[in-house]
This record gives sequence, structure tokens and C-alpha cells, in this order.
Amino acid sequence: MGLHTLRLTTVPMASRLFLKPFRSTLLTLGFFSRHFQPRKPLLVRSFSASAAVQEIPTTQTSDSSVARPQWKAAIDFKWIRDNKEAVEINIKNRNSNANLEAVLELYENMVNLQKEVEGLREERNNVAKKMKGKLEPSERQRLVEEGKNLKESLVTLEEDLVKLKDELQHVAQSIPNMTHPDVPVGGEDSSTIRKKVGSPREFSFPIKDHLQLGKDLDLIDFDSAAEVSGSKFFYMKNEAVLLEMALLNWTLSEVMKKGFTPLTTPEIVRSSIVEKCGFQPRGDNTQVYSIDGTDQCLIGTAEIPVGGIHMDSILLESALPLKYIAFSHCFRTEAGAAGAATKGLYRVHQFSKAEMFVLCRPEDSETFHDELIQIEEDLFTALGLHFKTLDMATADLGAPAYRKFDIEAWMPGLGRYGEISSASNCTDYQSRRLGIRYRPSEPLQTGPKKGKTNLPATKFVHTLNATACAIPRMMVCLLENYQQEDGSVVIPEPLRPFMGGIELIKPKLR
Repeated sequence: MGLHTLRLTTVPMASRLFLKPFRSTLLTLGFFSRHFQPRKPLLVRSFSASAAVQEIPTTQTSDSSVARPQWKAAIDFKWIRDNKEAVEINIKNRNSNANLEAVLELYENMVNLQKEVEGLREERNNVAKKMKGKLEPSERQRLVEEGKNLKESLVTLEEDLVKLKDELQHVAQSIPNMTHPDVPVGGEDSSTIRKKVGSPREFSFPIKDHLQLGKDLDLIDFDSAAEVSGSKFFYMKNEAVLLEMALLNWTLSEVMKKGFTPLTTPEIVRSSIVEKCGFQPRGDNTQVYSIDGTDQCLIGTAEIPVGGIHMDSILLESALPLKYIAFSHCFRTEAGAAGAATKGLYRVHQFSKAEMFVLCRPEDSETFHDELIQIEEDLFTALGLHFKTLDMATADLGAPAYRKFDIEAWMPGLGRYGEISSASNCTDYQSRRLGIRYRPSEPLQTGPKKGKTNLPATKFVHTLNATACAIPRMMVCLLENYQQEDGSVVIPEPLRPFMGGIELIKPKLR
């Protein structure tokens, strides 16, 4: 049976191999029995236009250069109009290229055209009512003609309204999320230190970077991977494979203790899901690999498929929060990345990662943001790493993030700090695009009609994401910080039970 091939391309203009060992290890340790309990029903699927993101076929209008959007975000245009100054400042602070003036102009035109359409509909209805009565033939003929003209005018205006709404969506989707008031304004250099843990290890011998250690200990093979796949790919070998499994299994087991549900995810998703999560699969310098001839992409993070699980759904408030820890392989083009700072494992095209994802009520999202960053800090502290937590400045925030904390760990072989994780509160930016709502658990209200009750209005959930373990950069930290004078590398104590008792990676006899 032949192998099916996929041709992968980075489209310009517009980011389990270990599953059986993982499952068997967790079962052996009894983590599933102690920490994983079945959940009650979480949601009902929404089929109403008001609660779901409406899918629109991609078409090109005959008299417009703007393609119809594949999907529509539930953007609060009235709020944007009423808070124009704040939105304008936010766009400037985040160095966004969003065109607020165009959005407001299109919205005003849409509102005016909507009123005109509604006026014509009312006129048409009035004509229809008049024709129900007894009329002279001449009067009936006049009303027939008037109704016909109104219908033709209405069809034209309704077509114009659809085109206007499509153009408004196209322009407005580039507006970034608002920003937490405590976020520092400026570029990356303006980011502030939230916390610092430990201090750099002092070595009494000449240190090696992870590339040299990987070569000397026969752990990593970049050369063969370059021949097979190209630059920025690698083979893990020997104890490095066990160390990768140990990191992932230990991370998953620790995070599950905090009430997170473990997941593995699809690693190919529809382009629309990537866009709804706030990424640009076909943007300039995209980090996303697109599959040629399809509407699908390789994921750059498990945040994307996990975000899509509850798409177009109304969750029960009693089911919130939903907390996931998801394993996946991740694929990134790393467009524009070059130089010594990106060498080795630090910046690669494919890697394994465990990602935390939370869906919660709006009033709880800042609390869960603190919880996510605390989990990250606890994990890295347990591994004995020296790191700092940064409150990232406005210009360093991606479009979905309301606030983002990054953790940078000391990498002695590289001689600098390097980012190993981030935790973002995206508020309702993603849920408005993915159509994820919840229904508050409020008492039913009696409606105007006798015996009829009204359900509480639905609200958009808030979503958050955080890196629990990105394998390549964790390998950099562990190899470089735990190297010994004889060339060996000590395994951190928390990982040893997951390494089959191996405590030291020793140089191989040649």
C-alpha cells in the first residue's frame, strides 16, 4: 500500500511517537485513577445564528476586490465606536496596522443602510396589508407596481448590505484585543520583571553549549536531520529520548494534580480555526505551515485545536472552568529567524509541547491567569532552573492577548536568558471568533406571555493559554545547567522516576 504525500508550503501574503509510553507510564503510576475523573455533560451545541459563528463560503464579489470572509467574528462594533479614543490608543501602543477609521466609517455606512433596508421592508409590508382589502382595479394595479418596485429596490439594497458587512468584517478582524491597564507600554525592552527565581550557576570549568553536549554524549543529531528534512530539524537519540518522555510525563502528571484534563490533539486543522484563534496562516512572515491545495494547516501550538473543541457551543456555567493540558507536536516556519541566538534546539521547525488551556467566566480570568503562571513557576523551580517572569509590554503582545507573562530561563551555554514559556489571558477575543458562550445559572424569568419563561442571556467565555513544557528549550536548559566537569549531565531529581532510575547521562565509550 503506497504512502500518501502532503506538499507543505508557506503561503506568502496574508504559524505520537511517545503516546504509548506516556499512556502506559501514567497507568502504571496510577495517575488516571487518582486524578482523572469523568465529567458531567458540559455543553449543548448551538444552531442559532445568534450563538454560533456563521460560516460563509469564500467568494469574490464581482464589483469588489475584497473576498467574502470564511467566518464572522461577533465583534461589538457599537462598543468600538463608543470607545474610539481608547481603541485608537490601544492600536498605537501595540504597533498594530489595524485601520480604525475605516472600521468606523464602514460601521456607520452599515447602520445607515440597515435603517434604509428596514424602512423599505416596512413600506413593502404596508403595501401588502393594503392589498388585502377591497380595492378599485386601478388602485390595486398601482399597489402591485409599487410593491414590485419596492421589492426590486430591497433586493439591491440587501445585496449591498451583505457586501458592506463582509467588508466590515474583513477590516475589523485586524483590530487587536484591548490591553490590561497594568501592562507596560512600549517594545520588548519596556517589559517589567514580575519575579526572579534562583541565580545563575557558577561553573569551575569551561562550559559547553547544548550542541556540543548533544554531540559529545550522542544525544542529538542535527547533521542527519538536515540531510533528511532540512535545517532546523533534529534527531533525539539515546538518553535524550528518555529525557523528552520524562519531561512530558512528569509535566502532565503534575498539572493533572491541579485539575487539568489531559488531551492529545489533531495536528492538522482548518485554516479558519487558526484564524479564529488570532493567528495569520497566510500573513507576511507567517509561522504557519499550510498544506498546499487544501484549507488545512499544521498547528504551531495545541492552543489552536484545543480552542476549537467547543467551537459554536453554549456551555453550562456549572461546567466552568474547563482546564486542559494538551500534548502535541508543533510546527513553525520560523520565518525571519537567523543568527547565533537561534542556533541548535532554541528555534526549530518541529517539536513536542505540553500546553495548558482554560475556558472560564469573564470575572475569573485574571485569577486563572495567576494560577497558570504559578504552575509554570512551580514546575521550573522544581527542576532547579534560574528564571525570571516578565510582564510583557504592549508591542510584544499578539493580537489575542489582553496580558501576557513570559518566563525566561538562564542558558549558560548560550550565555543569556531564553524564553521557555508564556501565559496569556485572551479574554473574549478568541471566544467571539470561535463562538464559545456559556449560559449563566440564573433563575428563569417569566416572559410576557403566560406560562413562558426566558432563559438567561448567554455570555462569551474567556480563554487562557500557557506553556507547561516546550521540549527543545527545556532540553537546552537541562543540558547546559546540569553539565559536569567530566562531560556528563545530571538528571534533575523529579525526572528520575520517569527515566527508569537513570540519574546521570555519561559520555559513551568509543
